[in-house]
Amino acid sequence: MIDLHCHTIFSDGALLPAELVRRADALGYRYVALTDHVGPSNMEHVIRSAVRAAEELNPYLDCTIIPGVELTHVPPEMIAPLAERARGLGAAWVVVHGESLVEPVAHGTNQAALETGHKGGVDLLAHPGLLTPDQARLAARNGVALELTSRRGHSLSNGLVASLGREAGATLLVNSDSHTPGDILTSEMARKVALGAGLNESEADGVRERAYELAASAAEES
Repeated sequence: MIDLHCHTIFSDGALLPAELVRRADALGYRYVALTDHVGPSNMEHVIRSAVRAAEELNPYLDCTIIPGVELTHVPPEMIAPLAERARGLGAAWVVVHGESLVEPVAHGTNQAALETGHKGGVDLLAHPGLLTPDQARLAARNGVALELTSRRGHSLSNGLVASLGREAGATLLVNSDSHTPGDILTSEMARKVALGAGLNESEADGVRERAYELAASAAEES
């Protein structure tokens, strides 16, 4: 199992990094990315905490911590420079909080994240809401993964994201956007999220395999 979008007490999650990863470890996880919410005011503190957690805990775990961030409710014009800054501070996985249907995320956030692209530091557009076909194609071209989430509310557009992402050839990832112990997905539930979004069994397997590839690459970078 892999989850590349999780939160701890360093933003609005309920668990210390050590407990979050211990719980994931007990469920057989191989990789977990710590992606607490950041903006210009708290980025250094959050990344420093995630990097330290990875350095000090990874030697004792079967599950590998990947230090990351989620750029959240920042002006679209700031996404590219903040992604670059996050990389420079040690974030190995950069998520952008997409235009979810249940939060007032600034219009243009999805487009800015996708235009910045993987080479500009953005790895994942989380819960992108009413994604467009052009944006799905941009995600595929620029190497930004699109999220299928189990999180309540954010998951309302999973079917649209899966359909457009599949048609465009974009990478799709299933994540929990975990904030509490009950949010952590089992392997069975993660598969149900993929199938519930409209993917077939083979496609669900492909999502899991691609997640392993991306997580392993990010872990090497950290």
